[in-house]
Amino acid sequence: MPLQIPPTKLPRVGTTIFTVMSQLAAEHGAVNLGQGFPDFPVPQRLVDELDAAMRAGHNQYAPMTGVLVLRQAIAGKALRCYGATVDADSEVTVTSGATEAIFNAIHAVVRPGDEVVVLDPAYDCYEPAIDLAGARAVHVPLDPRTFAVDWERVRAAITPKTRLLMVNSPHNPSGAMFSADDMRALAELLRGTGILLLSDEVYEHIVFDGRRHESVLRWPELRERAFVVSSFGKTYHCTGWKIGYAIAPPALSAEFRKVHQYNVFCTFAPAQHAFAAMIRDEPEHDERLGAFYQAKRDRFREQLLGTRLQPLPVPGGYFQLVDYSAVSDLPDHAFAKWLTVEKGVAAIPLSPFYESPPTGQRLARLCFAKNEATLDTAIERLRLL
Repeated sequence: MPLQIPPTKLPRVGTTIFTVMSQLAAEHGAVNLGQGFPDFPVPQRLVDELDAAMRAGHNQYAPMTGVLVLRQAIAGKALRCYGATVDADSEVTVTSGATEAIFNAIHAVVRPGDEVVVLDPAYDCYEPAIDLAGARAVHVPLDPRTFAVDWERVRAAITPKTRLLMVNSPHNPSGAMFSADDMRALAELLRGTGILLLSDEVYEHIVFDGRRHESVLRWPELRERAFVVSSFGKTYHCTGWKIGYAIAPPALSAEFRKVHQYNVFCTFAPAQHAFAAMIRDEPEHDERLGAFYQAKRDRFREQLLGTRLQPLPVPGGYFQLVDYSAVSDLPDHAFAKWLTVEKGVAAIPLSPFYESPPTGQRLARLCFAKNEATLDTAIERLRLL
């Protein structure tokens, strides 16, 4: 009898757009402004601390919840940055990147038949994790130009089946950020319900123009029902290290850890010691990160004004959305491929972030977390559009 492969659990999932565009960029020698990774070095202190940790013998399994000194450092950072008192033992879990933390949080609390509200455009790992949990993602679109939340539309999407609401600020792909008014609206929306919250805050330190990151950790009413997820890859320019964490109340953390321990159990031990030293001894790194990236944003935006691409506002994160309507009427997938193959600059289309992309939207995402020379080369090519 021939082997019969069971039906796929993820019928709508193919190869991620980030992999597709990076491969296309490599094949055609394009400047890769698509996938969100820096092309400049990590802090030397971090490399030195990693080397020291390995030489000190921290090369075996880490504790399941994370190395204690790192969990303590994360708790200290939560207090320093957001005024939140976090218990390192019962509320902090170190994970293999934010993606694992998001997966764990969903599978810890979401059951078959539940609904999870996500705000479109949304990062592409959200819905597959929801599908694998046997639940249904309910998509609520953000404003197609400002990417602001219409909280009444969110309220209308909530049903008795709603188990979890997922939010992301600073937002990928748009860079939009929640205001204090947004946080008050979110608290009012969830008050008196049993709905849980997952807050994806991986760009927490990359904020511009004097704005304040409204972490859920600042808002006690929200924090008591939330998983707050972040990572070190974006903050320390080391996306390949894949170390993240989740902060949640003890009862939620206990459920989260049940999934984590049978998912990866633990993560790369030497890097945990290195991050602990950085957080403890060089807090100025994350305090200065916004200014570091704001200089890149401002320079890149000024250069884009000399092209036919129209840059949208970027309050946070390290992505620049551009409107390409003056260049092409192609749908965004086709435009991104054309831009990569024919013009030598790789971008990410926005439609993969949506369940139903807005009709006629002509936006692409460019990453400015790059050396000046990389961005200059890209701009030279974009001026020829």
